[in-house]
Amino acid sequence: MDSGKLKIFSGSSNPKLAEKICQELGVKLGQIKLSRFKSGEIYCHYEETIRNCDVFLVQTFSHPINEHLMELLVMMDAAKRASARTINLILPYYGYSRQERKAAPREPISAKLVADLLTTAGADRVMTIDLHAPAIQGFFNIPVDHLTALDLLSDYIKKKNLNDLVVVSPDAGGVTRAENLANILQAPIAMMFKKRYRHNEAVVTHVIGDVEGRTPVIIEDLIDTGTTIVNVVEGLKERGANDVFILATHPVFSGPALQRLDHPNIREVIITDSIAIPEDHSERFQVLTVAGLLSEAVRIIMDGGSLSSLFKYGGV
Repeated sequence: MDSGKLKIFSGSSNPKLAEKICQELGVKLGQIKLSRFKSGEIYCHYEETIRNCDVFLVQTFSHPINEHLMELLVMMDAAKRASARTINLILPYYGYSRQERKAAPREPISAKLVADLLTTAGADRVMTIDLHAPAIQGFFNIPVDHLTALDLLSDYIKKKNLNDLVVVSPDAGGVTRAENLANILQAPIAMMFKKRYRHNEAVVTHVIGDVEGRTPVIIEDLIDTGTTIVNVVEGLKERGANDVFILATHPVFSGPALQRLDHPNIREVIITDSIAIPEDHSERFQVLTVAGLLSEAVRIIMDGGSLSSLFKYGGV
């Protein structure tokens, strides 16, 4: 790997993750100045040369998502005008991914809009983890490296050595994800049916599969407000299940989600640091780092290797 031509810079969304990636790679985090004018406009200045360098920008679309998206676009424009050789985006959490299709007339497909913005601004490559809908890769006309935290999350659960597990998909859309985890854990699978009344609010109506007397492992790509997850947990308890483990890649955690998930029937919430969460969280939360996964992907890209080696149990 030509570390002299590799430059990694962080936006303001998750600088600790960017630092961990750099530590794994043995390179220094690039110096960049990000500030705001009184009007709220974003200013960016690279404080070291990036001419003819492969620039990697680390930015996750956490709250405030629109601020972080615009900041990334400004960073990309500055890099392009500073003659960077390539502009590569490390987006651990790809925002607007839940708006990947029209579910009703006169709605936007915002995931495609974001893809167009990033491509137009000058991105040469996008690296992300556990997209809400894998088809979003097709919204780009540039390479998209779709990584998964499934290996990381499943290894954590396997170390528990529990023999009464049942993997639960909270909805029909997550069945493939749950199937992959069930195959890894060699456990049965169950699926919840929900009635959704509005965004971030759903009620469990049916459960397919045997959960009575078993320890459910709920797998999700992201947790937002926590309302749906808590409803799923309570629905499982009503059907005789044991206390629950929750696995999720992206802790979006809007509003009082942390407090909601500190629930007596939840044994652990296992998440990654794709999005930074407050350090004073409950001991119920276990945070696994994706820095090793992302740094190894950067190394492989720079060396011209194959990313398939990162998928221990198969890709997504």
